[in-house]
Amino acid sequence: MQNNVEIPQLLKDEAGLIQRARKGDPEAVGSIYAHYQQDVFTYIFYRVSDQDCAEDLTAEVFVRMITKLPNYIEQGHPILAWLYTIARNLVIDYYRTSKERQSMPLEESLIAGESGHPVNETEDHLAQDCLAKAMLELTEEQRQVILLKIVEDREIAEVSTILGRNERAIRSLQHRALAALHRAMQKERCYER
Repeated sequence: MQNNVEIPQLLKDEAGLIQRARKGDPEAVGSIYAHYQQDVFTYIFYRVSDQDCAEDLTAEVFVRMITKLPNYIEQGHPILAWLYTIARNLVIDYYRTSKERQSMPLEESLIAGESGHPVNETEDHLAQDCLAKAMLELTEEQRQVILLKIVEDREIAEVSTILGRNERAIRSLQHRALAALHRAMQKERCYER
């Protein structure tokens, strides 16, 4: 999801919004949730590949945000960077506590024939599964830059602000991440149409 707000203005507005939220203003908390819920969900979904799980973990991110807001220390980064940190930790905990990774279930829509052609749907699932496996081969920073820049279609300046690195470093990280992703997909022998 591309945000059409300039970074400096966003940071300025966020500071006031965070202060109001810290004081218990439900509208401020609601605004933070409304603005960032989809970004956090996308970030988590691309790590767990399960919509229900991603929705649960996204809700937990915001519960933790509310709980930890009184101790939040502004460091010049957008609050989204903090939310991603909470999300990343929850995903780590999720994988740490799950005994075994389950294979992706066959979608009910495929069984019922409600969606497109079953062969196309199966090909899409195989490609997504391959990409998810290949993404696990990347470092956390590489995954973050791919999700922020490519999946969420954010500008380099915004990615730079979120990750707290300069634009040149982000471009370099993106280049290395794409090369590593390509190698990982070759290693996985990804399904190709």
